[in-house]
Amino acid sequence: MRKLLIANRGEIAVRIARAAREQGIATVAVHSEADRGAEHVRIADEAVLIGPAPATASYLSVDAVMAAVRDSGADAVHPGYGFLSENAEFARAVLEAGAIWVGPSPAAIREMGDKVAARKSAEAAGVPTVPGSDGEVTEIDEAERVAQRIGFPLAIKAAAGGGGRGIRIVERPEDLATAISTAQAESRAAFGSDSVYLERFVPRARHIEVQVFGDGAAAVHLGLRDCSMQRRRQKVIEEAGELGLPDAVAANMAESAVQLAKSVGYTGAGTVEFLFDEGRGEYYFIEMNTRIQVEHPVTEMVYGRDLVGEQLRVASGEPLSFAQTDLSPRGHAIEIRINAENPAMNFLPSPGTIARFDLPAGPFVRVDSGFQAGSTVTPYYDSMLAKIIVWGTDRPAALARMNRALHELVIEGVTTTASFIGEVLATEEFGTGAYHTTWLEQWMTERAEAGDA
Repeated sequence: MRKLLIANRGEIAVRIARAAREQGIATVAVHSEADRGAEHVRIADEAVLIGPAPATASYLSVDAVMAAVRDSGADAVHPGYGFLSENAEFARAVLEAGAIWVGPSPAAIREMGDKVAARKSAEAAGVPTVPGSDGEVTEIDEAERVAQRIGFPLAIKAAAGGGGRGIRIVERPEDLATAISTAQAESRAAFGSDSVYLERFVPRARHIEVQVFGDGAAAVHLGLRDCSMQRRRQKVIEEAGELGLPDAVAANMAESAVQLAKSVGYTGAGTVEFLFDEGRGEYYFIEMNTRIQVEHPVTEMVYGRDLVGEQLRVASGEPLSFAQTDLSPRGHAIEIRINAENPAMNFLPSPGTIARFDLPAGPFVRVDSGFQAGSTVTPYYDSMLAKIIVWGTDRPAALARMNRALHELVIEGVTTTASFIGEVLATEEFGTGAYHTTWLEQWMTERAEAGDA
């Protein structure tokens, strides 16, 4: 691997460029017209314009990105997360062009990217799945039979979904038909497919994910992350380290994830996501993300491993540089996402020019960002400005460090979610770890009703 094209933007493109530079690999940034002055463009060795501001005409255009691969002479492509990262046809196009694809095979992406197919693969590998339909549900009669078997509340999910879209929670039988129709329409608009399936909805679940890594022959796990702090099914705060799960559950969950990765001959970094039903003491597979995750830094902090650097090495044909016995977690890490959004206006995006951008520093504090003072936050893409990641010897130490880091953060020129995150960190529930996937929205509702928001 001599020259890596990074098919992404923002903080993840900067993160990948840094890992490549440490390995002596030249980097190529791609950018839209709106991102001409972006940080990921500045940090790369060269840059290629791939289209106008809308993502569909630039970052999501396979033709435009592949033209950049050819024009730049790049011999490898890293897709980051989002955009084309889980697009099997893009991965195939990269390979057919004779370049290295930094990720799993197109077949693995296709198999695990379709949630119905992924569910079947998990079942075949002996991994527990959420009780639900055996596959796609197209007729209301079929949906009613499944609902009768698994009970209410239930979730209707887009088979090709992601990012919390194409999901509808149904509490009553009389709402089932309308909810299926709505979920199908949303899925068709977002993913080009109206395929949906049904699952039991676990109202007080914890969202736990396992970081896996494979080289096609071997596969290992790098522990668990708790991603239960969510708003509208979007992760807000993530943790790795002391998650308070029963030891047997944590061990079995990790082994299930490795089992699944091995069953599909997985290559590179991947994340196997589970729901943990605390009431039943059971965990269920929900999906696998065939890419690096936004929250991968908490795992890096706890395990002391460079996951992106390992992606580049494995994609180059090297075996994994570590075995399971080499991996031992230490301490606790927390990540928060700072977005250019206004919490007082229902998290309305806040585009503009960043006038001041003072980031926290100090021992065991890491900030991943694609912005700096003077940067323009456009309305075209994800609103995340920065991720703040801290490590501590235990969870209380990590939380104290995060509070200190957040106190140092100063961003002016755009409205951010920083103060909102600070309020969440100060709650008793977060302090004790006693929260679940629907807790944050319930807390926000209660605050609004009490006139505190």
